Amino acid sequence: MNGPAAEEIEGRIRRRLEFIYGAEKAPETAAGVMSLVEKYGRAEAGPGPAWSEKDALLITYGDSILEGGAAPLAVLRDFLNERVGDAVTMLHLLPFYPYSSDDGFAVKDFRSVNPALGTWADIEALARDYRCVFDAVINHVSASSVYMEGYAAGDPACADFFIEMDPRADASSVMRTRDTPLVRPYETAGGEKWLWTTFSRDHVDLNWANPRVLFEILDVLLFYASKGAQILRLDAVPYLWKEPGTSCVHLPRTHELIKLIRDVFDLSFPDVLLLSESNVPHRENLSYLGDGTDESQIIYNFTLAPLVLFAIATGDAEKLTEWAKTIENPGDRATFLNVTATHDGIGMRPAEGILAEGERRFLVDLAFAHNGEITGKKNSDGTVSVYELNINYFDAVNDPNVGDPPELEVRRFILSQAIALSLAGIPGIYIHSLVGSRNDTGAVAETGMARRINRARINRADLQRELDAPRSLRARVFQEYMRMLAVRARRRAFHPNAAQEVLDLGPSLFALRRRHPSGDEVVALHNVTGRRVKTDVGVDGGLVDLLDGPRDAPLRGRSVEMAPWQVRWLVPA
Repeated sequence: MNGPAAEEIEGRIRRRLEFIYGAEKAPETAAGVMSLVEKYGRAEAGPGPAWSEKDALLITYGDSILEGGAAPLAVLRDFLNERVGDAVTMLHLLPFYPYSSDDGFAVKDFRSVNPALGTWADIEALARDYRCVFDAVINHVSASSVYMEGYAAGDPACADFFIEMDPRADASSVMRTRDTPLVRPYETAGGEKWLWTTFSRDHVDLNWANPRVLFEILDVLLFYASKGAQILRLDAVPYLWKEPGTSCVHLPRTHELIKLIRDVFDLSFPDVLLLSESNVPHRENLSYLGDGTDESQIIYNFTLAPLVLFAIATGDAEKLTEWAKTIENPGDRATFLNVTATHDGIGMRPAEGILAEGERRFLVDLAFAHNGEITGKKNSDGTVSVYELNINYFDAVNDPNVGDPPELEVRRFILSQAIALSLAGIPGIYIHSLVGSRNDTGAVAETGMARRINRARINRADLQRELDAPRSLRARVFQEYMRMLAVRARRRAFHPNAAQEVLDLGPSLFALRRRHPSGDEVVALHNVTGRRVKTDVGVDGGLVDLLDGPRDAPLRGRSVEMAPWQVRWLVPA
């Protein structure tokens, strides 16, 4: 991009760098940033974020589906082309780089594809079919990464790439997400060094106070865009900047770094979007949208998962309804990614201030009762509290020990997913939700990793066989999901930025009215109970249920009856 608009962006970049690194370092740092812009080239200004009611985002590991000795990325593409098609339009490929632990999030080399998954050609092929999300794991790297190897060997290029800290220093103010040490010793050519590790020994935090870290990460992110990334997921982004004596989360320089990344992309790849991953209380999470135009274009709606689970488990949607009333449209250039399940667990921090302590404990007890696990976090006072529930979402809403009829289990689960599809924003769908997976307790027992419960690798032949058996659990879930996605894609009222009104129709129902400026309107009703419910939707004349009823047989009158765990998407007849 050239001209006045580019000059304005370049001015912002200089001001941001002065704020982050100080007036003395800013000119040299700005020159380094602009050299990267020139390296990848400038582009004409884009039209702005492009999303619609047709969009849905699928989250998957590159090897979630396996077939003999074939490259998993190629297997994934074949499966999506054969079974899913354009029912989803965005594809989040969880880290596909060489790694040492954490199922990909301890990255050894940002610029390579894990050969066990495939090649860059496989990635680029997927990027031709879908708007691909690449993980930008920019808070930390593997302890055996190319950067740590250089640092340990005394390579000047990697000097100060990591945060050295006296292990005796007071770090009690630091907000933690794990019950693990904050600093750990590593052997280097210069002797033992204690380094900052927010998450684990194999996740060594990068030192963003070093401008060379900024240059390296910007180069990596621009490289991803050149390889077909259309959305960059900023992993663990709240923890980027560290300052002694603070919580080291959501710091002003962290937000300024995200805005800087957006400015750089506005110059070189203006159509590439930023998706911030901040699994934190709702109000804190909203801060990553900035003013709606200057920071991430998309943020996860993490609060949705625990509140939907609580509503279905208790048969009471009041907490969900009251929270949803607080959600405001962030504008035409920003939106939410509505998820119930991801590769991680059900975060409990997003429910803080919404669910009381006893209500959160109820969900913890439910997770254990449904054969799940939990992950804890260390608090500043030394205590440990629940960070997330580790459980497959299907088994979170359905007790696997009860043995309910499959049709009831599917109804409960589809209800939970329909809520995410109805809300303002883009629906995010985990691969194991789409194909009706259940707890993989064997993987937890084998590895000792609680998060493995929701990261099963599925044999493609077995998956195909189950999807082709109409009465199998997987087939029932998959068919219902695909049907809802097809209906949703045809209604402009489900545009991510279409107006949303939360209706208070009593605790048994979670209800929304979505309106698009074109005049399209949908009333979405979700019965979170196991009993029949009647309600007055306040609409005179006939109504058609898009999900359950032909157009020539409209519902008459204002009163609508809901079967247990039923979803109705209603439009005027």
